[in-house]
Amino acid sequence: MRPINPSDLGAPKGYSNGWLVPAGSSLLFVAGQIGWNRQQEIVSEKFIDQFRQALENVLAVVREAGGLAEHLTRFTIYVTDKNEYLADLPGLGDAYRQIMGRHFPTMTLVEVQALLEPGAKVEIEATAAIP
Repeated sequence: MRPINPSDLGAPKGYSNGWLVPAGSSLLFVAGQIGWNRQQEIVSEKFIDQFRQALENVLAVVREAGGLAEHLTRFTIYVTDKNEYLADLPGLGDAYRQIMGRHFPTMTLVEVQALLEPGAKVEIEATAAIP
């Protein structure tokens, strides 16, 4: 796989504009994951804690399919309050890098009125290409 970042778009920060996936890779579509634990309890009221857990949950699905963090190609991140997301970008970046390293899939952030699970502040949907 290789990132596609046209110079005409400027340098992306914390994401890639595209990923080219070679033929023969298996595509894994990961359902939206929220910040809950194995007992399906929200781990915290804090946005950053929920973000970290949701990202860990995405990676758990990818690993179960035989993949690694670097096989993720796309994230759609749904948040109930974009200002809460923006309030601690350095902290979110640190949490992200602890889990994902310096691998930056394509990403879209969408603010929504609410998520299905009461108390959930973030949900992450993903696609991975596993060789």
